[in-house]
Amino acid sequence: MSNQPFGFSSPGDDDPAGAHDPAPGAGSFDLSQLGSMLSQLGQMMSQAGAKGQTGPVNYDLARQMAMSQVPASHPVASVDLGAVRDAMALAEVWLDGVTAFPIGATTVTAWTPREWIDKTMPVWERLASPIAERVSKAWVEGLPDEARAQAGPLLAMMGSMGGMAFGSQLGQGLAQLAVEVLTSTDIGLPLGPEGTAALLPRAMAELSASLDVPEDQVRLYLAAREAAHHRLFRHVPWLSDRIVELISAYAGAITVDFSAMEELASSIDLSNPVSVESALSKGMFEPSATVGQQRALTTLETLLALVEGWVDAVVADAVGARLPGADALHETMRRRRATGGPAEQTFATLIGLQLRPRRLRAAADLWRGLKASRGIGGRDALWAHPDLLPATADLDDPAAFIARDREFAELLAGAGEWGDGASVDDKDGVGSDTGGTGSSDASGTGGSGAPGTDDGTVG
Repeated sequence: MSNQPFGFSSPGDDDPAGAHDPAPGAGSFDLSQLGSMLSQLGQMMSQAGAKGQTGPVNYDLARQMAMSQVPASHPVASVDLGAVRDAMALAEVWLDGVTAFPIGATTVTAWTPREWIDKTMPVWERLASPIAERVSKAWVEGLPDEARAQAGPLLAMMGSMGGMAFGSQLGQGLAQLAVEVLTSTDIGLPLGPEGTAALLPRAMAELSASLDVPEDQVRLYLAAREAAHHRLFRHVPWLSDRIVELISAYAGAITVDFSAMEELASSIDLSNPVSVESALSKGMFEPSATVGQQRALTTLETLLALVEGWVDAVVADAVGARLPGADALHETMRRRRATGGPAEQTFATLIGLQLRPRRLRAAADLWRGLKASRGIGGRDALWAHPDLLPATADLDDPAAFIARDREFAELLAGAGEWGDGASVDDKDGVGSDTGGTGSSDASGTGGSGAPGTDDGTVG
């Protein structure tokens, strides 16, 4: 996929025959895009404050902009949908023996990239609204006092401009993500309708070809990850709200630095398309993080790392030796999230918030250690409340956290508070209250490792 910013393309991108010649000196700026850019700008202006818009951003417009940039494709074939459903059913069987959380997905389907945009838009609205609302206000608050006094009735328009710019950038970012995501949980949380698990066959086929791993193995591995995410978020009800709360805390301190914008504008040489491209690629909202923002961002990244680390550990236990290509897929997914693809990097620039955990490996190691120490049920019981989870500092030394957790459990056991007297080494963790975690739906239902049968093993 091209890394060029929106509105630009290499000569011939839109004219495979090469008949279109850019204007002399235009470099990689494609003048054929100008009409489309102006049309989108006019659409943004005409729909600002449109009927049905309940906030600063017209999400219908963002959806339309995203859809217009994703090529149309045939609906998912029935054979592909059947393969996805079969893979999810087998993955759920494998997961039953490695986590205490029961099945979370109630609907299994397959999407095209355009369907991904349409189906995930309500969740994007929930995630983006705290930032969008703050950005629309920041446009006005960032004005110098003199300019604000002179603007008068134009202040409302300034707020609308912030919302329009945000909506436009959201649409652009979603368009790029739509052609790269593999599942509905690819950014770390379920984006589709509640209880709906979805895989994207076209992206899976491309991943299979790039890794030279059979497509059925890729499908099963991704189905296991999708199912694990849904189990966690379905049975840890506070998790989604906590993520939105942290995003809101981050958004609360967003400002628009007009001095930086003036400096950026002065650096643009309109006769040099490279200069224009460089300026556009920097995004509009990149303020220096305040202490509060940095704290919220660190907490959010830690929480997402714990989510992905748990999924990583559980899926590794579930697929085990059943998938010959599991190791390659596991490492690919880990690298993909650690480095971020072009779409993830673009989206981070546009939104100003990086929804990508940076400490996945440490988090996965921690969950594996907790399974060995507490058992499956005891490990999963830590999700009962956010205060029970490992903190950011604990990811620096997972072994120390596990040792403290074990010592605390032994103290409780010595004080007669171990409940039914289960040992801290009880692999099932049934009914345990290890580490003062309290009981939860997760505890007491866990199995003892992977299923004892290799039925369904993929050769």
